[in-house]
Amino acid sequence: MALPLQNLLHLSVCLVILTSVANAQNCSNCFVHSRASYYPNSHEKGTDHGACGFGTFGATVNGGDVSATSGLYRNGIGCGACYQVRCTNSKYCSNNGVTIVITDQGSGDKTDFILSEHAFSKMAQTADAAATLKSLGVVDIEYRRVSCSYPGKNIKFKIDESSNYPSYLAFAIYYQQGQKDITAVQLCETQSFTCKLLQRSHGAVWTKTSPPSGPLSIRMLFSNGDEAEDTWVVPVNAIPQDWKPGSIYDSGVQVN
Repeated sequence: MALPLQNLLHLSVCLVILTSVANAQNCSNCFVHSRASYYPNSHEKGTDHGACGFGTFGATVNGGDVSATSGLYRNGIGCGACYQVRCTNSKYCSNNGVTIVITDQGSGDKTDFILSEHAFSKMAQTADAAATLKSLGVVDIEYRRVSCSYPGKNIKFKIDESSNYPSYLAFAIYYQQGQKDITAVQLCETQSFTCKLLQRSHGAVWTKTSPPSGPLSIRMLFSNGDEAEDTWVVPVNAIPQDWKPGSIYDSGVQVN
């Protein structure tokens, strides 16, 4: 039996709404609406005491366009992820906004991001507009996940100063690239090819008590939540046998 025209129209509207909601939920490239504030400091850039464990690297990576975040921190998995963030007031804000790197954890007044002052200002069209945005303190924004890109840079491993050769190894991963998260890390002996999963200590810092002797290979699992697309990245270069706290070692690899 044919439905009345009024019922058909109602059904069509419902289908359009449901389709739109489904598309929004499945759209990895869509913008999400939120709010952002900033934390001022003497250099207008990041902090060298962030929860991600990046140290001084976290203050200057990406030219200082960095941010603390609340929910996107995800117990440290979000450390090193990149987002395009743009404020939504067309009178002051640019269309492109700013691309930031997550280096810290923090929350403000219903905000997802606490940007460095440097990054907060870059959302504006002009220097005068930037001053206006900073006077507001908190602004409406929209954001989306984007690929991290560091031209000419390989992924690097910074041996944390808390490490104690040869009994305890801790390191942070610098220059995380692409649009996937590093969700697991293996430490492998280069002679026997025996690998063990490491524990995430905090943020982007991974640790191992009684690490193997000899040169070590650190392998990273890049994931976007779809197991079929998970990828283990195997560095070209090994960490030398006599690794030292505070040293930075080049993996020899880049990730698109």
